Amino acid sequence: MPTIKQIARQLNISASTVSRALHDHPSIGLRTKTRVQQLAKELGYEPNQTAIFFQQGKTFTIGVILPELSEAFFGAAISGIEDCAQKNKYIVLMGQSHDNVEKEIQLVETMKNHRVDGLLISITKNTTDYAHFENLKRYDIPVVFFDRIPRMSNIHSIECNLEAGMIQAINLLIKKGHREIGLINGPDNMKASKDRANGYMKGLQKNRLKIDPANIIVSDLTKESTQAAIDKLFSRKRKPTAIIAFNDYVALDTLVYARQKKIKINKDFDLVSFSNLPIWNYFETPPFASIEQFPYQQGVKATEILLELLNRNKDAAEARPFFNVIFESQLIMR
Repeated sequence: MPTIKQIARQLNISASTVSRALHDHPSIGLRTKTRVQQLAKELGYEPNQTAIFFQQGKTFTIGVILPELSEAFFGAAISGIEDCAQKNKYIVLMGQSHDNVEKEIQLVETMKNHRVDGLLISITKNTTDYAHFENLKRYDIPVVFFDRIPRMSNIHSIECNLEAGMIQAINLLIKKGHREIGLINGPDNMKASKDRANGYMKGLQKNRLKIDPANIIVSDLTKESTQAAIDKLFSRKRKPTAIIAFNDYVALDTLVYARQKKIKINKDFDLVSFSNLPIWNYFETPPFASIEQFPYQQGVKATEILLELLNRNKDAAEARPFFNVIFESQLIMR
């Protein structure tokens, strides 16, 4: 690749003059500037981005680590992240943990080594040790967590009010006449699971209904575990007349189970899910309702906060040390 020194030699001028001419510096005359820019174009000169980044102290790259891009929720979140990043002239470097903690740790290290300016992270369902996140503080790499938030203090985070969404779902089902409501929840170590469970219990308590712990079944979110949870619920003497699924993928597994057992959804039992996937529009019998978590908007907001962290001064950091944004969930009837 042609260099500034090569252009300078051919024009018999200094490299610093070439550099200023390429950047339209006012100290360089129009004739010299035109000669430099014309030769640079003929030679196919391109700026050395590494040198520019080194000079500015930034790579204008943000890293994103999420569990599964194949999930519609994270696909929508990535669209929001990329749209916001591109608008602000940042590049997105992305990695999938596939819900594997070791993979997540490896990705954090890789992003650090690639000198990303900051990170957006949605943690795995099994992450309980946060040392790899704490380590980033040593390198002054800001992190904004979204959707799946670690149980850490003093972090920047974007999430949806899942507890409120669950209460809305409980109120709806009770109004419809349901008293035996099952919950297929996620792993206990996930904050999102705790939020759902809290909302479930508060919803029943507000409606003066007794909480039966046997109606809450935990799944590790694999198909096999989810189907075992459904089977456990329907094997009870007092079968649930409604089920709330951890997310739309758990709801899909519930639909498969119901079809295999010749149980009719929204007739033999009502189904409510989280996430509100667009795919439900193509189902003849989708869940009775779904709780919208606004993934695109979460992605945009998380990126906006990360960019603000990258550009704010010390006084601003002291005035508002941590951002914690909560989107209100919305129950969508179908």
